[in-house]
Amino acid sequence: MLCIHNPSTEPYFNQAAEEYLLHNFDEDVFMLWQNNNAIIVGKHQNTLAEINLEEVKKKSIRVVRRLTGGGAVFHDMGNLNFTFIMNYGDAQAEIDFKKYTVPIIDVLAKLNIKAEFSGRNDILIDGKKFSGNAEHIYHKKRRVLHHGTLLFASEIADLSAALKVNPLKFEDKAVKSVRSRVTNISSHLKVPISVEEFRDKIMEHIVDIYPDARSYSLDEKDRIQIQNIADNKYSQWDWNFGYSPKYTFKKGIRTQGGHVEVYLNVEKGILMNVKIFGDFFVKRDIEEIERFLTGKTHKPDVILDCLRSVRSSHYFNNISEEELAMCFF
Repeated sequence: MLCIHNPSTEPYFNQAAEEYLLHNFDEDVFMLWQNNNAIIVGKHQNTLAEINLEEVKKKSIRVVRRLTGGGAVFHDMGNLNFTFIMNYGDAQAEIDFKKYTVPIIDVLAKLNIKAEFSGRNDILIDGKKFSGNAEHIYHKKRRVLHHGTLLFASEIADLSAALKVNPLKFEDKAVKSVRSRVTNISSHLKVPISVEEFRDKIMEHIVDIYPDARSYSLDEKDRIQIQNIADNKYSQWDWNFGYSPKYTFKKGIRTQGGHVEVYLNVEKGILMNVKIFGDFFVKRDIEEIERFLTGKTHKPDVILDCLRSVRSSHYFNNISEEELAMCFF
């Protein structure tokens, strides 16, 4: 087993690293890594329905879609992530969360913390979640990727704010995140340690329980190929937002020109149908704007640029392009 401490804290690179190791290596892998301020959404989720877009912009939080299913999670430098990539050979491919979470539970037991696996994919302390887990089976090479979060000393308030979304905005069939009561591991330690010390204890335990474990560092060739995957996939809007299942979106706001409501049908991130309603007064036929926006991507900068280019303020009495754009997110 290759044991990797990935020093990168760049979310696009780190998601790409998992895919690279899964697809291009033949040996089993265990990796520890961290992301600096990121929301990682499940493969089958509607990204916009999982994030607080205003908070994401304000805090410069990266949003990245991962290979595995499950719900959205917030990463900061108080959170540690672990990844197992294992060959399953001739055995039948199956999802087995408990197999990969037991080592974490055992490390915590050594620190006098009683943790337990619970539900579909969580590890709990005193009934509160500190670890969410997900898996992806790569049938082509008969390998499974399992990864999980470990809230060690995360800013819980930031986590809550970044993932707080108005559920009335969206209607879709995408997988929804289940919000749980959460806790930090550090809050349960009898003797304080740093996240780095905790990371080292996990790696030491993995080396102890896997006789073939050996240290491996990503070399220049690895990093170049990983960065290529990050640049062409994990940093791209098409993957992180456009890959979302089709959904309907609705939002209303009060402007100085009256109440405005926007209804959207969106498929693969593209506006398929746009309707604008309200008690505002119009100067020109707003169906022209609705037709103009149809076919555009559901991105804040794209919508605002479109409204400015068509000069939507010339259609609506006393409603600016900036105000109208706020209705779309």
